[in-house]
Amino acid sequence: MRTFSDRLREEIDYLGLTRKELAYKANIKIRALDMYIGSQGSMPPADVAVRLAKALNVTVEYLVTGEKTKSDNVYAEPSQIQKDLNRLPEPTRRFLEQTVHLFAEHEN
Repeated sequence: MRTFSDRLREEIDYLGLTRKELAYKANIKIRALDMYIGSQGSMPPADVAVRLAKALNVTVEYLVTGEKTKSDNVYAEPSQIQKDLNRLPEPTRRFLEQTVHLFAEHEN
């Protein structure tokens, strides 16, 4: 039976993220992330699970239960731009993410 830890590792691999990148995106320490993806498979507190899910573009429910909900992202595959962003160096990616965020805020 797949666990939170299994699904977390699968999503990290699927997106091609490093542990350092995910820890940065979720604003957690790498040591904490290692506890969640390690063989012990510790369950994170709810607020950390939410940040991990957002960073991975999945729901907390999916990470915990493996079940997809209607609120899941309609795209099963990351878009080409997401794949391209994941291949960029972290400082460049952060700059582009912030720029896109500013444009999105301006539009709303």
